[in-house]
Amino acid sequence: MNRRLTEVGVVLLFASVPLWLGNLYYLHILITTGIFIIAAISLNLLLGYTGQLSLGHVAFFGIGAYTSALISLGFDLELTDTYTFVFEPKPVWVSFLCGIVFAAVCGWLIGKISFKVRGAYFVIVTISFAEVVRLVSLNWVDLTEGPMALNNIPPLTLGIPGLWELTFYKKEPNYWLVLALCVLSFVIVRRLVESRAGRAMIALRENEPLATSVGVDVTKYLVLATVISAGMAGAAGGLYTHYVRIVDPDVFLFIYTVTMVIMVITGGKGTLLGPVVGGIIFGILPEALRGVAGPEVQWIIYGILMILIVYFLPQGIVPALSSWWRQRKGGQNPPAPTAAAREAAN
Repeated sequence: MNRRLTEVGVVLLFASVPLWLGNLYYLHILITTGIFIIAAISLNLLLGYTGQLSLGHVAFFGIGAYTSALISLGFDLELTDTYTFVFEPKPVWVSFLCGIVFAAVCGWLIGKISFKVRGAYFVIVTISFAEVVRLVSLNWVDLTEGPMALNNIPPLTLGIPGLWELTFYKKEPNYWLVLALCVLSFVIVRRLVESRAGRAMIALRENEPLATSVGVDVTKYLVLATVISAGMAGAAGGLYTHYVRIVDPDVFLFIYTVTMVIMVITGGKGTLLGPVVGGIIFGILPEALRGVAGPEVQWIIYGILMILIVYFLPQGIVPALSSWWRQRKGGQNPPAPTAAAREAAN
């Protein structure tokens, strides 16, 4: 009960931020940080709970962004000299859901293909997939506008047309929307990890041969993790594209995957709060340094801090704090002696 009250209190505290934070630029930083926290939570499901490093995770982020943008804008495809396929624009909430579903389907396909290999081979497959998707977005100009970017993307709108609609134009409603999806992603991963499927994923991470020997279906659970992870990353991409209202092939840049990995590793992979804490630190840190240091110094400080965290806290920030808290509580409240110990003392 105390844990639930604490969690509710923390969520309410974050929900109150737009009420007292008057600087809209800072609110923008929190929104983009929250979007990448969702992406980091999705990556943590793969990296932290199944032990599979995906360096092409940004592909699912970009797929969700492009799919949601294209369906909300509509598009024309000239299939032959005499026939052009015309796709009419759809409601934004429909396009957003389609982006999630399509990213999840791509995750299923990649999972079915790539989980036949392990280790470095899996990493190569994921990187190759992300690069292929980036090249498609860059060169299929008739569909994606290539380097010219898709612009004038409508903001996310919820409600019933003609009766009630809520359009996320301003930063405050976008902040609350991103916060809500952060909480939803956190809850989904927690419920999954605490389920039988989650225990099977952790068993595969700890000792795959042993887990296989007791009947755990390796491909089934790894593909399940990939599908859910890809869908969440697609949701983050959809939020991003409808918030900034423009998307180009740079959304597939490798640096975004590196950013997600940094958030997961430094926060504590395989923990629920790890990507959240890592995301907050490394999402806000670059902006905090911008006012006190030049670009080169910013990257130096950023790199040094990351190295220090990995060196002194190899398990991540959250596991280190959890261990410290358990030791502190243990020192204040030593366990009561057992009956055998009391008899030995007498």
